Amino acid sequence: MDSNSNATNPRVTTFVGGRTGEWAVRSQRTLAGESLKPASRISMRIGHDAESEDAVWVVRGVTTNDRYTTSSEKRELISRQVPVGRPEATRSALILLRKSAEWWAMPQDERRQILEEQSQHIAIGLRYLPAIARKLLHCRDMETSQPFDFLGFLDYAPKDEPAFEEMLGQLRATKEWTFIDREIDIRLYKAEV
Repeated sequence: MDSNSNATNPRVTTFVGGRTGEWAVRSQRTLAGESLKPASRISMRIGHDAESEDAVWVVRGVTTNDRYTTSSEKRELISRQVPVGRPEATRSALILLRKSAEWWAMPQDERRQILEEQSQHIAIGLRYLPAIARKLLHCRDMETSQPFDFLGFLDYAPKDEPAFEEMLGQLRATKEWTFIDREIDIRLYKAEV
């Protein structure tokens, strides 16, 4: 694949932290592992393009196949979720996650057992659709090594912020979350252009 086709790959999303971008940073917290340099704005771009003179960090992920979702769960997700970028969704969170080597050493069926049967990750998320929209990106499927395994971009209207906090609190209390060894939580609001 040449670099021109790579730059416009619609499955790749690049987040650039710096002083410019459509999202202004409300807070940037490191909950586990190494931190990122602070950014005041974040730009979300489709493809690999990250040209920016003021970039302090760049992270990328790709939309990929559902690894842990059953066919009935997938049907329900598709029927209830909405795309990110709705006009009323002026608040968002970019959650950067890396799971431990112990997690990745387990077979996929054991990871599914922890993710859904024990932690109910998908079931928790379904309760908050469509108020909270999500874009889940996988980093381990990228051509080059990335500092995270997953990038979660979630947006919502200001009135739905308490529901978002409730959902995130439930997820963080699960057994699945005990396998997180790096987590950065960046809260954003739609910036005036």
